[in-house]
Amino acid sequence: MTVVAENPARTTRKPLRAGAFGHARVLACRECGHEVDLGPHYACPECFGPLEVSYDFPAVTREEIAAGPANIWRYKALLPVPSDIEESPNTEPGFTRLLRANNLGATLGIDNLWVKDDSTNPTNSFKDRVVACALSAAREFDAKVFACPSTGNLANAVAAAGARAGIKTVVFIPSNLEKPKQINSAVYTDSLVAVDGNYDDVNKLASEIAGEEEGWAFVNVNVRPFYAEGSKTLGYEIAEQLGWRLPDQVVIPVASGSQLTKVDKAFQELITLGLVEDKPYKVYGAQATGCSPVSVAYKVNTDAIRPVKPDTIAKSLAIGNPADGIYVLDVCRRTGGAVEDISDEEVREGIVLLARTEGIFTETAGGTTVGVLKKLVETGQLDTTLETVVINTGHGLKTLDAVSDRVSAVATIAPTYAAFAAADLV
Repeated sequence: MTVVAENPARTTRKPLRAGAFGHARVLACRECGHEVDLGPHYACPECFGPLEVSYDFPAVTREEIAAGPANIWRYKALLPVPSDIEESPNTEPGFTRLLRANNLGATLGIDNLWVKDDSTNPTNSFKDRVVACALSAAREFDAKVFACPSTGNLANAVAAAGARAGIKTVVFIPSNLEKPKQINSAVYTDSLVAVDGNYDDVNKLASEIAGEEEGWAFVNVNVRPFYAEGSKTLGYEIAEQLGWRLPDQVVIPVASGSQLTKVDKAFQELITLGLVEDKPYKVYGAQATGCSPVSVAYKVNTDAIRPVKPDTIAKSLAIGNPADGIYVLDVCRRTGGAVEDISDEEVREGIVLLARTEGIFTETAGGTTVGVLKKLVETGQLDTTLETVVINTGHGLKTLDAVSDRVSAVATIAPTYAAFAAADLV
């Protein structure tokens, strides 16, 4: 993410109401630890490092969480949102299914495999989670425009959430984005803006607008610290749905890298709060080779992530300069995991593999994650005897072109039994 110095004149807002951000305490720099008051800030004033929400958590029990709604607000005590968050119109994402993947596991040789399927969220991707938290912050900051730069799924989620909340939305996308994702955004908003360039170009433009325009809440720029916390709910749900335990291994796609680092943050918070038993777990990151700066850095054992120009069908992962890349390396190394990448052809194979073993149609990001899971097994980087969760972040209907030339009718026959028998289909 391009970091632009914040303009104090553009960050002046009405006083925050008491409890506007729940048990959030401050925004803390992830680099130097400097703390700033809760507000629409994303860069540390001391070192320009990224800011992250820090909390004073109350005592929380499993029973209190289970009594909550069947969406991310069951974890509201652990998020930067007010206690009355359910009363504000939002898309109510989360608490998606965790499916035991016996067929895929048998195919890959993994004894105990699960798929966390976030394609069933309101706009069919995990981005509904982060957007719901960003929308709450935008309301508290009295934003007039709800906006984002996006590789597609985020634009869908922002446009839908803004429509539900009755707030003006403007979403910016690369002009070469998959057509289904463009339509999925345009149906919710009349302000879909295509930008000539890749995601990093779009993000740079959004950062400039956020620094100049009053009243614009860019979910992944000037309210990014609040937005990013929504990804923690994936980690909370996985643990709760496993019977309040952590998996041994989890494989997560990497675009900006925020999702992976926040799932790890969620696991650590659950341990600290005594909601799960403290145990070792490994985190693996998945990228497409055509945009794999974090994987490259991991493999050569460096902290220097060199930005790249994306060239992959996995456009939702096509962020050449990932904001959280360095933190992905930290998490994967600390937990004993890895970051791996696969070719576009392997991405396509991953999509078909998941569909034909588990009946889950995933987009290219999920194809990347399943393909990387397969590669991790083949290269011996993943222990096939341990309980493993792979995260599917979006629905395949968004990226039909990725597999349209790989699947088709097996035969075209006359409407007669003789024609059926001659086709020898079984």
